[in-house]
Amino acid sequence: MIRLHKLNGVEIVVNAELIESVEATPDTVLNLATGNRFLVKDTVQEVVDKTIEYKKKVYADRKCVNPIEGYEKK
Repeated sequence: MIRLHKLNGVEIVVNAELIESVEATPDTVLNLATGNRFLVKDTVQEVVDKTIEYKKKVYADRKCVNPIEGYEKK
């Protein structure tokens, strides 16, 4: 989840996994997989940066769930 701000200044928390696209029109528009759209104060680059940071935190410690025994990566 990433924290963003609506045009009226209200903070919202958005599921970063649902973001399909981000547009600058000149306000930033988030299009979600659910069909919802949000207008936010944050720039496109800020949304991208926050999404990258979120994904780094979530996926940083992932390990192979079911590794193949005897296989060595070369």
